[in-house]
Amino acid sequence: MGRLTGGDPSLLRRINSAVVLHALRGGEARTLTDLTRLTGLSRPTVEGVTEGLIEAGLVVEAGPEEREVRRQGRPARRYRFRAEAGHLLGIEIGPHRVAALLSGLDGRIIGAGTRDVSVSASADERLERVRAAVADVLRRTGVARGALRAVGVGTPGIVEADGTVRLCTALPGWTGLALGERLRRSFRCPVLVENDANAAAVAEHWKGAAIGTDDVVFVLAGLSPGAGSLIGGRLHRGFGGAAGEIGALHLLGRGETPETLLSTTDEPLDPLDEQAVAEVFARARHGDDRAMAAVDRFTQRLVHDVGALVLALDPELVVVGGWAAGLDGVLPPLREELARFCLRPPRVELSLLGEAAVATGALRLALDHVEEQLFAVEGTVTARR
Repeated sequence: MGRLTGGDPSLLRRINSAVVLHALRGGEARTLTDLTRLTGLSRPTVEGVTEGLIEAGLVVEAGPEEREVRRQGRPARRYRFRAEAGHLLGIEIGPHRVAALLSGLDGRIIGAGTRDVSVSASADERLERVRAAVADVLRRTGVARGALRAVGVGTPGIVEADGTVRLCTALPGWTGLALGERLRRSFRCPVLVENDANAAAVAEHWKGAAIGTDDVVFVLAGLSPGAGSLIGGRLHRGFGGAAGEIGALHLLGRGETPETLLSTTDEPLDPLDEQAVAEVFARARHGDDRAMAAVDRFTQRLVHDVGALVLALDPELVVVGGWAAGLDGVLPPLREELARFCLRPPRVELSLLGEAAVATGALRLALDHVEEQLFAVEGTVTARR
């Protein structure tokens, strides 16, 4: 590639295209006068760039506003970003269900679907449920599979850059699974695979409890808690993608496992699943002494796990999500204990997105990927019509 200079006309065109496209991304139709004012570019430049974006399928001329129709004379031409020029998918793959969210290129959700799945399902069975959920959403929205520009996926486990799950104890047959490769066979677009807690952290920063906060820890509270962290607004994965795996802290000299922490007898809790844990919490609410002690142990374990991250990262905000966040009594002791032994206690809030957090974060990751292309100045981008 030849050396680019400040006067390179093709580079300037690409920069100007990205600037105009960014001004149109807000969803409101704009006139050439609006775009000239918003971008600081000359009117002839804006007009030429807009024509190029129309040819690329990313911009379309919009109809005049009602007040302009009532005026005499020719109304100003207005332009809008074509969010329908492509579509994005966000997928959650969890122990008990899979979920899919569909959006246009503006990130606005236009379709959603879920499928229940057995916690003991094989990898092939779980992936088949994913395909069924996606096919149903596409059918109900009338979106062709070929219109997908990117797919984001949130899954338990330590995920490598190519989408391979290096380690996962939550799903049978998941450790070593080339998940990204398997899913790319179903889609003719990039597939980005991310740890579920990381995806949820991104979601809360985008549309949830962490809007406007750039230093955040999201805790996916469950039998084996996980966490995702944003530092300076950027997702922190760690060197090998294992950052936030606080569920393994009990291995560091503390032998308590969830089975023993939540047991109300002298034997480990068996079976260890969400229903069994919910029953323990219900008994605690009714004053059962042994259940109350078990809940206290479980909560203290969560507090200590989260505290380790807080002391290491000093976040402004801790967001608690996952199924355990819906059980009574998690938030108050978490706030109290963090205030007691953390040097600067963070704010602690419940997730605003609930069970939609992982799929929403996966969708945001797909949107980030497409936006990098849309606003790139190193090459041209065209939409799939």
